[in-house]
Amino acid sequence: MLKWSAIFFVIAIIAAIFGFTDVASGASSIALVIFYIFLVLVIISFILGLTIFKRK
Repeated sequence: MLKWSAIFFVIAIIAAIFGFTDVASGASSIALVIFYIFLVLVIISFILGLTIFKRK
């Protein structure tokens, strides 16, 4: 998922360089949403790893 976020970020940068502002803003918005979803999943996995899935 972080890979997709990076891909959309690169697309946004390339589109901004060539002047496609609508494409750049759309790609950066998608990259931001995917990145936040990734962060939430990482935090949930970390918390579950410390609590429920702890080995004894």
